[in-house]
Amino acid sequence: MFDIEWLNYNPETPSFYVVLLTTLFAFFLSSLIAITYDLTTQSIYRRAHFLQSLILIGIVAATVMQAIGDSLARGLGIIGALSIIRFRTVLDDPRNITFMFASLGTGIATGVLGFGVALTGAIVFCLGAIILRFSPMSNNNELIGEIRLKVPKQDEQQDSIERQLKGHCRDYELEQIRFLTDKRVQNYTEEGIPVIEEQSRDNLQEFTYLIRLKDRASINQLAEDLNSIAGLEELRLNFRKRPTKL
Repeated sequence: MFDIEWLNYNPETPSFYVVLLTTLFAFFLSSLIAITYDLTTQSIYRRAHFLQSLILIGIVAATVMQAIGDSLARGLGIIGALSIIRFRTVLDDPRNITFMFASLGTGIATGVLGFGVALTGAIVFCLGAIILRFSPMSNNNELIGEIRLKVPKQDEQQDSIERQLKGHCRDYELEQIRFLTDKRVQNYTEEGIPVIEEQSRDNLQEFTYLIRLKDRASINQLAEDLNSIAGLEELRLNFRKRPTKL
């Protein structure tokens, strides 16, 4: 009976067995993509809701394509209906958007009975993601460091700082230069009377760098080399993951 239903497939009125097969196949391929995403993603911010969305969106796409069939009127009607829904979820990582489109694409291909196209595309996509995970293009170090140094106002200070950064950092960028003014500090006398004193900082300047360390670089060694700069007054290092910007 299934063979007869399959051979007599009509896009305008697809049978129950055809719709069931397409949605199950979309579920299988979308699950494969979601598993690949989970295995190849290094970030700890892998939310379960996003993994579920990768799987479910393929089923939704296959169902929509089955509902449209060859009818232009249905397609325009579904576009109008979907335009009412406002998707406000922000995907700030381009890689997450790519996986979402991959799951959506396999669902669309499955919905139009392009099983060979869907299967081939999903397998090649997953293999590509796995290869890139272990390739030099994989982002092994996502931590971006921020270094702030207070040094005397001398022209050669910037060259001394960047000379040390070149030996430890894969990338570095000068973000800010500040010329410091006098600092007011409140102290107390022996009688407990508050006294405001001014500390002169006319001869100081502050450099702020954004850095990405080399794979085998040591933060402690970088700090020691920076502390060896003549006249260094203060050194601050802060490493954190910054959001991806396009």
